[in-house]
Amino acid sequence: MKTVTIIGVDLAKNVFQLHGAAADGSVLFRKKLARPLFRKFIAAQPSCVVAMEACAGSHYWAREMGRLGHEPKLIAPRYVKPFLKRHKNDAADAEAIVEAAQRPTMRFVEAKTEEQQSRAIMFRTREQLVSQRTELVNILRAHLYEFGHIAPHGIGYLSRLESILADETAHMPVLVRTICRDLLEHIWQITDRVDSLSEKIDGLSNKAETTRRLRTMPGVGPITALAIETFAPPMEVFKRGRDFAAWLGLVPLQNSSGGKQRLGKISKMGQQDIRRLLIIGAMAVVRWASRKGAPNDSWLGRMMAKKPRMLVAIALANKMARGIWAMLTKQMDYRNPATVPA
Repeated sequence: MKTVTIIGVDLAKNVFQLHGAAADGSVLFRKKLARPLFRKFIAAQPSCVVAMEACAGSHYWAREMGRLGHEPKLIAPRYVKPFLKRHKNDAADAEAIVEAAQRPTMRFVEAKTEEQQSRAIMFRTREQLVSQRTELVNILRAHLYEFGHIAPHGIGYLSRLESILADETAHMPVLVRTICRDLLEHIWQITDRVDSLSEKIDGLSNKAETTRRLRTMPGVGPITALAIETFAPPMEVFKRGRDFAAWLGLVPLQNSSGGKQRLGKISKMGQQDIRRLLIIGAMAVVRWASRKGAPNDSWLGRMMAKKPRMLVAIALANKMARGIWAMLTKQMDYRNPATVPA
């Protein structure tokens, strides 16, 4: 009798579709189980590979499968889709997951720990609050603009909006002034919550050795360092720094054929949070270099002399990603090659 060696699971909130296969790929069972029965059924199975698509709930189930003695494997959904046969349904999805997981060259997603997911929730919450604050500031600016009061873009000019509302001589209906003051109070409340989360992020960045080491790189602050530790897999997964940069989507998108290389814009196919923060940090370094002046014979100086500023920032972010891989794999602090004369 054949023994199940791999189980493909199409995850859902309440109903799970399972596809069990033997070592030769032959189908042993197809089951649809409710959530309470799913855990019991998996616990009764012999130790095997349990493959799932990487999604919000997959990391929890990966940890649970590990506790039950199985080997969990998470696959990015885009790598499963080519193995889907004709029509899409839960049973076909589970079968496609098994087919994809059995490929010897398949790339798997590293399961996150509870600590990583906790930090990710804190990071996402702060990003959401910042987005809400930006939306409210823009709404407040728009309301005041309708009555002839203007202020520049940016949270740094919020005090100017506050002074307009505090000026009793400023022409504005009482109802509008009341509503705008309520909006302003809401903005300050969100700002306090953002500052509180920023302090927690800064505290976590100071405690861990990895984040402390990352912050020695110019352009990498506490938020970026924590994002790298939270969202990036272990650096040992990547063979070289370029692989990590490619995982972040910081390498050119290729459309090469017939031995002719055609490179386009950056692919943007990787982890968007880290990529965005690295580009923001690189822009800060480029702005600093444009004011202070980088050595003309350094990499950064040569790039700034002949390339647009945004292109230089993208190239520097790519260089930063490769440097981060080297720092974490070699367990060493940052050494700046970009501004050092060649």
